[in-house]
Amino acid sequence: MTKPTMCYFPEQDVIHLALTSEDEAESMEISPNITAELNEKGELIGVEILKASTFLRDFILESTQAKLMQLRHVSHV
Repeated sequence: MTKPTMCYFPEQDVIHLALTSEDEAESMEISPNITAELNEKGELIGVEILKASTFLRDFILESTQAKLMQLRHVSHV
């Protein structure tokens, strides 16, 4: 099995995560700005994230906010 690799392309603000070195046979949009890359068997071989800086910012903010809310709830019990 190939070691996963991740590349960031700052000019396009795109993150590409390759799970294997297999050739892509098709791709499928799984949510806005996120595309799953599939091999001939339909198995996931990669993920591409467009507008990556916005995606990561929002993901980190949402995750941190949720964790803080859990901690506050637990500390008030």
